Amino acid sequence: MATLTNIFIDQGADFSTTVTITETDENAFNLSDYSAQAQLRKTYDSLTSVDFSTTIAADPLSGLISLELTSTQTAALEAGRYVYDLVITSNGGQKTRVIEGIATVLPSVSRS
Repeated sequence: MATLTNIFIDQGADFSTTVTITETDENAFNLSDYSAQAQLRKTYDSLTSVDFSTTIAADPLSGLISLELTSTQTAALEAGRYVYDLVITSNGGQKTRVIEGIATVLPSVSRS
């Protein structure tokens, strides 16, 4: 079962967060031989999505994965609630959803 983690994204600003994937015993998950993918959607059944840039840490034994959106991506989002998740895929093709939650896009006041 995926860990529920809600995030807040500032509209029009770069977004970055790092999550730690853990085993059931709370030790860091070994991400060697895994890739990661994360997406943001307005609703679970939305056809359109925004892909996060995902990076597994240089030390895959740390269990760390960074999720990032550019300011251009966040500026294109309407303020409000979205859903997102993070899926890791083993070299053998097994997919595991490790993080999911609500992403709240906070409106921007400043304009260029």
